[in-house]
Amino acid sequence: MMLRWIVSIILNAVALIAVAQLFDSFHLDGFGTALLASLILAVLNVIVKPILILFTLPITILSLGLFLFIINAVTLMITQALMDASFVINGFGTAVLAAIILSIINLLLNSVVKDSIR
Repeated sequence: MMLRWIVSIILNAVALIAVAQLFDSFHLDGFGTALLASLILAVLNVIVKPILILFTLPITILSLGLFLFIINAVTLMITQALMDASFVINGFGTAVLAAIILSIINLLLNSVVKDSIR
């Protein structure tokens, strides 16, 4: 269980680095920063995300779940606000695109690694 969580944090950090390579307006100082951002995101996903989902449930249902990308973008923006200048996202639109791409990259990475962790 703990190994799976650690691997998930590392894979999310790799995904963050990949997104930083794709967008000029998404900046990470390095892999250590990506690991810290990934850890903060994990904590926010456990504490803040369920509250946001609860408050936005009607619009999430009406959008057939697509509003979850907006919630993911909000958690990314909170993360970058907590991390100072080592992690910068210039604009909410970039955060939304980054959230979508992060979801796709994490899905792919987790599906590749999932079988080897069991």
